[in-house]
Amino acid sequence: MTGRTLETLGLAEAPRDHPLLYPGAWPRESGVLHGNRLLPLDGPVHEGRSPVLAVGSNANPGQLRDKMAESGITSPIPMVRSRVTGVGVGVSAHVSRLGYVSASPFHAPASVRELFVIWLDDEQLAVVDASEGVPLPGGNFGRAWLPASEVRIEAADGVPLPGAYAYVNRRGVLHDGTGVPRGHPGQRELLSELLLGSARWRELFGVTPEEFCARARADHRLCERGTRLFADEGRVTASGFEGYVTVRHGESPSSGASASPPQP
Repeated sequence: MTGRTLETLGLAEAPRDHPLLYPGAWPRESGVLHGNRLLPLDGPVHEGRSPVLAVGSNANPGQLRDKMAESGITSPIPMVRSRVTGVGVGVSAHVSRLGYVSASPFHAPASVRELFVIWLDDEQLAVVDASEGVPLPGGNFGRAWLPASEVRIEAADGVPLPGAYAYVNRRGVLHDGTGVPRGHPGQRELLSELLLGSARWRELFGVTPEEFCARARADHRLCERGTRLFADEGRVTASGFEGYVTVRHGESPSSGASASPPQP
């Protein structure tokens, strides 16, 4: 099918290569990511696959394509645009080695927004788990099962899912100065604000977003120092989803009492 390449749709640039674009462009509508194409979607629910709520770059087809390509996976991934109630898109309390500060979900009962649910088979889920650091003792995220009692997720047909997975930052999220989780405004605005507000951050990462990205990508130890600085400066709070994490270091992607999502 012509005209459906990621380049044609403006979805090819991945934040891992262009950190200031984080979280990257999201599709305007649901589709099936198949290699370098985003094809029309046939239905919002995909049995035998795990629904994963994407709040950051996992909703960017270019980023998702590159993650899979590194592991030699070319199988299709349904991406379903959904109406989500109960989830805020916050700021992870860590500095990524890829040169950005990523998004992480937080509990926000009154929040209603459009997000993507990506439906992954077991092989694809293991790849995304690895990319989020789930299997690592010092990894940044755990995988949480968010039940419908806490988070309502509706695709175009209006039928809510029984729940979905989400990647919850193990260190928490940044707050707005009052202890309430803050939203993620986009990478350039966020970095400008963080650098302006902290002399210690400027000492580590420079004075511009471009300097931040270059320094963070060049030195993983600097990223670790920046991560500790979030906590040292009292910027971190809980996301409210910590109790729902079902897959942590040392567990297989399919292990845990509630690790397998209920099938619709």
